[in-house]
Amino acid sequence: MLEQIKGKLVVSCQALENEPLHSPFIMARMALAAAEGGASGIRANSVADIEAIKQQVALPVIGLLKRDYPDSEVFITPTLREIEELVAAAPEMIALDATQRPRPGGETLAQLVAGIRARWPALLLMADIASVEEAVIAEQLGFDCVGTTLYGYTAQTKGHTLPESDFALLKGVLAAVAIPVIAEGNVDTPERASRCLALGAHAVVVGGAITRPQQITRRFTDAIRSPAV
Repeated sequence: MLEQIKGKLVVSCQALENEPLHSPFIMARMALAAAEGGASGIRANSVADIEAIKQQVALPVIGLLKRDYPDSEVFITPTLREIEELVAAAPEMIALDATQRPRPGGETLAQLVAGIRARWPALLLMADIASVEEAVIAEQLGFDCVGTTLYGYTAQTKGHTLPESDFALLKGVLAAVAIPVIAEGNVDTPERASRCLALGAHAVVVGGAITRPQQITRRFTDAIRSPAV
């Protein structure tokens, strides 16, 4: 899969239960639209969405499963339970939270990765990280690639966005690891996506700017309320 998406665009087709487009059917059609627009991969949440998407498009899928646990802030594929459910849907790669935050049940990231490799040694794993240090740890643990997905979503990085300071985090991660780095998070214009690839990102994931019409609409309405002088 990594070779298929190299230098290209992956579109994140996700809608949570509280969002207007929440539906495997809708996400599958969204993936089809992304494929027709030239996307080279899809990132998707939940077994139902992944299965529906795979019926519509032949693109490789980065799968994940978001689930809340009361004792942890980690919710992107947090435990082996979610991995096992996702494997049944056969995504080409599985993404999971690889931050250093406490995990459900007190399990460590190293223990989770070891458990995955023991059962599915060939499974491609993407580490969703929020810092250069976490990217380095992910590489040491044997992840196949890292993504800047969670920058701005942890206590240490809250309020930050990937594009700030001309993608300083992306540059730092690229300099620190040898495995492929996927740019993801607030890449909300074609120019920013192109810039990520120019800096050396293996691929770029774009989500809300393409697949969440409520967010796209809000950008327009906010601009209309506060027009540039």
